[in-house]
Amino acid sequence: MPSDQPLVLGIETSCDETGIGIVRGTTLLADAIASSVDEHARFGGVVPEVASRAHLHAMVPTIRRALDTAGVAAADVDAVAVTAGPGLAGALLVGVAAAKAYALALDKPLYGVNHLSSHVAVDLLEHGPLEEPCVALLVSGGHSSVLLVPRIGGEELTELGATVDDAAGEAYDKVARLLGLPFPGGPPIDRIAREGDRDAIAFPRGMTGAHDPAFAFSFSGLKTAVARWVEARQRAGEAVPVADVAASFQEAVVDVLTAKAVRAAREAGVGHMIIGGGVAANTRLRALAQERCDAAGIRLRVPRPGLCTDNGAMVAALGAQLVAHGATPSSLELPADSALPVTDVLV
Repeated sequence: MPSDQPLVLGIETSCDETGIGIVRGTTLLADAIASSVDEHARFGGVVPEVASRAHLHAMVPTIRRALDTAGVAAADVDAVAVTAGPGLAGALLVGVAAAKAYALALDKPLYGVNHLSSHVAVDLLEHGPLEEPCVALLVSGGHSSVLLVPRIGGEELTELGATVDDAAGEAYDKVARLLGLPFPGGPPIDRIAREGDRDAIAFPRGMTGAHDPAFAFSFSGLKTAVARWVEARQRAGEAVPVADVAASFQEAVVDVLTAKAVRAAREAGVGHMIIGGGVAANTRLRALAQERCDAAGIRLRVPRPGLCTDNGAMVAALGAQLVAHGATPSSLELPADSALPVTDVLV
């Protein structure tokens, strides 16, 4: 492993997981996570104040664990990268404050990065250098976007389309609650959908009309359609076929996501696509995306499931690219921006 490659500590606290990653160049040395998801499960969703307090308790122990795993000392770090946004304001503030403290104490440069861009950069740790440019489909609990990515090194990204209401992951959580499945909703729906018929119920495909924006997404109407279908069965005293509902709902989501992403790549003349974000761990999304990319002659890259969900490794990976490309570090007055635009890679 070349020692001249930057050793970067990455801190991720945009939601309910305290993620600490240590990366040298494009080699992952440590990926430590402390999750507070169990504390939120009884509420059916993430409680911002609970998440913020959990980050406070977990920060130092998780950093120590990452350093021990990587076999390095804090003084060995060349730079500190942190998610500056988007995300929950209080949670972001904990991470940004910690990153400032470490950067100041170690006299190392600080890089405040975009959470969504980090989901693209993490693929470098598994599949090596990106083809440039590429199209990225980012799908998570709060975001569903299609981006044109020139290079992970500081340039602004171009947003080709995004959700106009509920993101895909948010729809999964709400439908899971409707079906009596645990939070977060993505994994249980994915599991039970394998036992169902994805063609059993013709749920609507949002934003696919002739006059709708080509690359925009909408999942609010789909969520409502599932709720009305389930309520109609319950009023009639009939059992709800949970597996069929889950499979049909999931197919409606991934059908739209993959069709629009492939279309975006073809229209942009790009032959490479990355899928990132927590929903990228979904087995049906991965399978259908591969099928459609193969048919369109597009090379698809998707990180392993453990790197799709929020983690510090992705932040460190993006930070290492910024250091390698000579990007100007962030100021110690770096703010936490809960509404940071997806196009801003570095703050």
